[in-house]
Amino acid sequence: MAPRTRAPRSRRERPAKPALTYEGIVATAVRLMEDEGLRRVTMRRLAQELDTGPASLYVYVANTAELHAAILEELLGAVDLTPAAARGDWRDRLAAVLGSYTRVLFQHPDLAHSALVARPSGPNYLALVEAILALLHEGDVPDGQAAWGVDVLLQVATATAAEQSVRDRDAAAEDEHLALIAALRAVSAETHPRIAALADDLVSGTPEQRLTWIFRAVINGARATPRTAD
Repeated sequence: MAPRTRAPRSRRERPAKPALTYEGIVATAVRLMEDEGLRRVTMRRLAQELDTGPASLYVYVANTAELHAAILEELLGAVDLTPAAARGDWRDRLAAVLGSYTRVLFQHPDLAHSALVARPSGPNYLALVEAILALLHEGDVPDGQAAWGVDVLLQVATATAAEQSVRDRDAAAEDEHLALIAALRAVSAETHPRIAALADDLVSGTPEQRLTWIFRAVINGARATPRTAD
């Protein structure tokens, strides 16, 4: 019996590419950021990863800035918003929500810096803003002050994460911090009396303690500071 031969196949045959979707594009962008860093997440690099042309992506994402905002929106889903509906002092619960947001950015250093200008507008971001506003409302913060306060609170959290991301990547950051402590403690009480009196306290507290205090200071300021008349 003659051996059975396979039907010839075209060399052009290959598995069909999955259809592009916004969700798939963002998921791939997140993976690229985690593997290669945010700077490598460009429209061209993403198109290469998806085996398509950059022009195909513009149907879903307008530019790289919008792409980075979409990545941030995706990661904001990890922010713990449960304190907003829990019991306890509203300031503590608001600080907990903001702390969770800051920790999400801590885990993605490149994104923390980009988040200073990225403007997400998806459901995760809106849920975060709603939770903050709800807690400010619970604390009887006037609506106008709450409307401006939410922006300041997120800016403080984002800037803190961005600053820490720079320090974490700077090999000399710890040495510089120790040098600052030594300089503060060595000042003369005659020339710098207030520094001399507070030298140890200026660098006291854990990063978590200081961040919580910062949030509370801004929260209290938003509640106590009326907006100027238009």
